Amino acid sequence: MTSLSNPDLAPTTPAQRTWSTWHIAALWIGMAVCIPTYALAAGMIAQGMAWWQAVLTVMLGNLIVLIPMILNGHPGAKYGIPFPVLMRASFGTVGANIPAMARALVACGWFGIQTWIGGAAIYQVLGALGAVDLSAETGRVTGLGITPAQLCCFLAFWLMNVWFVWRGMNSIKWLESLAAPFLLAMGLALLGWAMWRVDSVGALFSQGSKFKTSGEFWRVFFPQLTAMVGFWATLSLNIPDFTRYARSQRAQVWGQALGLPTTMTLFAFIGIIVTQATVLIYGEAIWDPVALVARLGSPTVIILSLVALSLATLTTNIAANVVSPANDFSNLSPQRVSFRLGGLITALLGVLIMPWYLYNNLSAYVFTWLIGYGALLGPIAGIMLCDYYLIRRMRLDARALYDPDGPFRGVKWRAVLTLVVAVLPNLPGFINAASGRAIFPALFDQVYGYAWFIGLVIAIGMYWTITPRVEDRGDYDAGF
Repeated sequence: MTSLSNPDLAPTTPAQRTWSTWHIAALWIGMAVCIPTYALAAGMIAQGMAWWQAVLTVMLGNLIVLIPMILNGHPGAKYGIPFPVLMRASFGTVGANIPAMARALVACGWFGIQTWIGGAAIYQVLGALGAVDLSAETGRVTGLGITPAQLCCFLAFWLMNVWFVWRGMNSIKWLESLAAPFLLAMGLALLGWAMWRVDSVGALFSQGSKFKTSGEFWRVFFPQLTAMVGFWATLSLNIPDFTRYARSQRAQVWGQALGLPTTMTLFAFIGIIVTQATVLIYGEAIWDPVALVARLGSPTVIILSLVALSLATLTTNIAANVVSPANDFSNLSPQRVSFRLGGLITALLGVLIMPWYLYNNLSAYVFTWLIGYGALLGPIAGIMLCDYYLIRRMRLDARALYDPDGPFRGVKWRAVLTLVVAVLPNLPGFINAASGRAIFPALFDQVYGYAWFIGLVIAIGMYWTITPRVEDRGDYDAGF
């Protein structure tokens, strides 16, 4: 075993490739069923979309991101290698840490956000059960900006996540497979409750568009579509971390196609319809499922809902925000950092970012966070796709990826240069969004609304242009 490998980064053996179509689909069900998915259409409807426009936007965004998801999953299933090792082919053995760390830090942020959501669910439901006096707690805000009870719930949910990190990939496979049917059943039960409680089911679908012209719609649609793609932009990069365990290409393709767009669209739809029902039942729109659970009254229903909300957040967090950064941190120093230690680093950084500040600002969440890292990860996806499909024609020397003195050694500056150039057009718009000021002209804000797409296209075009073909000059990685 070389200095660039360890048991967690090495290619998976045939005995380790046990994930069937169901396991891959269950993985996506577990990741897609979460509180952000439920409330995903809230921002779209708040900006004027009709319910069906919001649902179609969610569906289209997930069908778009499914394409790079399946394409980038191919090398994982074929060669059994994780994301950071695959990136050595284009960025080099040292340079691969650039996209790996970009992906890892985003995952740490997401880990913190999802852990905060899970802890907040526990906190609100405990309040509904009378175990916590929410009114008294509001006067006990700590220096962190949250109450002691909120902090305890946050840390309790954090420890649940850490347990699965410690147990490794087999525990994650087990968690996702068992949780998927339960989460689907709970979502459908909530939808059934909404339709049963209202006097007229037709009233649930009465929300119309607030746009007066088609131009107004398109100005909202494209940024929301970009944000929707950005929702899973991270997974479209590190999907090899999972497909390396797939039994076949067929399993990873069908598992993703059946699990991702269907589940995301279904749960966004459930969120819309149930929220419409809360307007008719309670006289106000309740987009937060945690707040809705607190209104249900029955302790049994509240406890069952707590289990469902916690499980939904846990399955999303573990799969989407732990596996990849654990491998990415391990790639920094394979001989010193294992998957387990990489996961613990992720969990620690997820606390240190104090995620409650980010999540509580919906504008920052969508336009700064989702679109912002989409501007960074779109170019990385473009480089991955161009290198593997257009340059290499799906042929890799997997053993050379682990050779510190081989053709992939060091930093491959073509990929680094492409990444920088592809990010630059979206940088002014990101600065405007992050600062809340018009530092750069409004034109850059419009460009920023298409950040992921622009970065992807520029990266593919530039990388293809400056990279010699493998068949023309042998192994081009020996040079620049």
